[in-house]
Amino acid sequence: MAKRILHLEGLAVFVFCLYFYWLNDLSWLLFFLLLLTPDLSMVGYVFNNEFGARLYNLFHTYMVSLAVIFLGMFLSNATFLAIGIIWTAHIGMDRLVGYGLKYPTHFKDNHLQRL
Repeated sequence: MAKRILHLEGLAVFVFCLYFYWLNDLSWLLFFLLLLTPDLSMVGYVFNNEFGARLYNLFHTYMVSLAVIFLGMFLSNATFLAIGIIWTAHIGMDRLVGYGLKYPTHFKDNHLQRL
């Protein structure tokens, strides 16, 4: 039951981000170009599992992406706002399909399930 709730939460975040992006009339081309960009943080696994998990988790936590959104709103900067929304949408999409924050043991070990 809890796992289903976390997946639904990811769906809600993703849908809200789509709405907020549309509401602010931001570039959809930019949205689709940057949607998978946070996954580049997987490059940290080249060094070792612990560093890879830390880097991946840094780029897949809501705290950082929401800070970028708030910075964009505070500075009235559409670029920061767009990047923050896209980043948050990516995290929501990941949670929806079962990708969570990583444990340092292995890339497949995350807080939602073992992939």
